[in-house]
Amino acid sequence: MFKRILAAGLLLAGLQAEARTFDTPVVDLAQLQESIMGEVGTLGLPWKVGESADYNLDMGFIQGTMKMSVREETAQGFWLDQDADLGFMGQQKIEIHIDKNNGQILELIVNGQKQNPPAPGNTEIEETRQDNITVPAGSFECIYARIKDLDKGEVTEAWINPSIVPVAGMIKQIAPGPMGNVTLELTGFNKL
Repeated sequence: MFKRILAAGLLLAGLQAEARTFDTPVVDLAQLQESIMGEVGTLGLPWKVGESADYNLDMGFIQGTMKMSVREETAQGFWLDQDADLGFMGQQKIEIHIDKNNGQILELIVNGQKQNPPAPGNTEIEETRQDNITVPAGSFECIYARIKDLDKGEVTEAWINPSIVPVAGMIKQIAPGPMGNVTLELTGFNKL
């Protein structure tokens, strides 16, 4: 179970705002793919269609919101939607078709344009501990994880509990972005 929680933390550890262009995902998809692969194991993804998690998004001078939801189950996997409102930077929609048996990204669509799926990222978990955190959605017992991107030398902090919060269990995350830290905080969720 602990390994699954950490893998779920890695799933969203790559959430990084890219304010340079509308066609750059808010999610670091290489880290997303790597973490999903870790979460899949032999049991497959534990997602259910209709589950979702809502977040406040703070990128310094850009304030917005984001919703991650499981849109559809296919014979091969799940479609995961990420809809972000980036304030004056506009709307962003990412659709990711993920193989439920091995966690590979099968298809990727960013703002209606098909993209090539990324290669897996190169991360390591530097620290984990039990923690409690309060965010707009409430107070939660969770696992705190400090995750380092070995290629970029950047560190992401994540507070996660996939037994309570759907999709990847993220309650809060602080990740490096192109113009400073990007903070996501859970504002609500729907778990089936």
